[in-house]
Amino acid sequence: MTDRPLTLMAVHAHPDDEATGTGGVLARYAAEGIRTVLVTCTDGGCGDGPGGVKPGEPGHDPAAVASMRLRELKASCDVLGVSDLETLDYADSGMIGWPSNEAPESFWQTPVEKGAARLAELMRHYRPDVVVTYDENGFYGHPDHIQAHRVTMAALEMTELTPKVYWTTMPHSTMQRFGEAMREFDEDMPEPDPAEAAAMAEIGLPDDEITTWVDTTAFSGQKFDALAAHASQGENIFFLRMGKERFGELMGMETFLRVQDPTGTAVPEKDLFAGLR
Repeated sequence: MTDRPLTLMAVHAHPDDEATGTGGVLARYAAEGIRTVLVTCTDGGCGDGPGGVKPGEPGHDPAAVASMRLRELKASCDVLGVSDLETLDYADSGMIGWPSNEAPESFWQTPVEKGAARLAELMRHYRPDVVVTYDENGFYGHPDHIQAHRVTMAALEMTELTPKVYWTTMPHSTMQRFGEAMREFDEDMPEPDPAEAAAMAEIGLPDDEITTWVDTTAFSGQKFDALAAHASQGENIFFLRMGKERFGELMGMETFLRVQDPTGTAVPEKDLFAGLR
């Protein structure tokens, strides 16, 4: 036995990702007395600036945006009860195809082994029992999400640690409900072209391939408030248009693919810490 607390480490790409994909589990496990560690890899400098100014437009200052987003990230962590926030502060690479992808200081251009070595140091310090990050495609193909996946998996290989490891995902049935909700809240939204619709259909996993279903309904209000803390990016956060009640209905279950497990716990499971307590 040890006095070391059970620890969850979530590795995310940008400020606000922690709330979208794992806000429920961060809030739930913090409430259960588990240490929750958030590692945010980039500074979010490719986000919207004050007044909604976009990257590349006059008046967009990545450094000022990064400073603003760090304040919002800290506020989100306060809402979720995150125990420890660690920021790697790599430059935001922007969406796929943006010129910022090629910036030498961007996270996308950072050698995986370099980023992994820094993350491995944090893993050795916190010794997480559970690690959560994205799948190989970063869930939807964002360069920084893909890089966060690569860095996390490489960091795990650099350590002697054997935590349970999960990738965030979404069941196809939920993706379908999201599509319906988007049309419900935006009647003017055009129907996607066939290629876009086909690409969307590939996001996530068939329901029967989801290994882990964590009910975080009781914490959906905190998750909503954590997203709302990222006010500067509100134009891009569709979920905030729903209001808390509808949000809770759609976002109360967080789902994962378990890819490493030293406990041998049967799946499907309902708890990231199944077999550990």
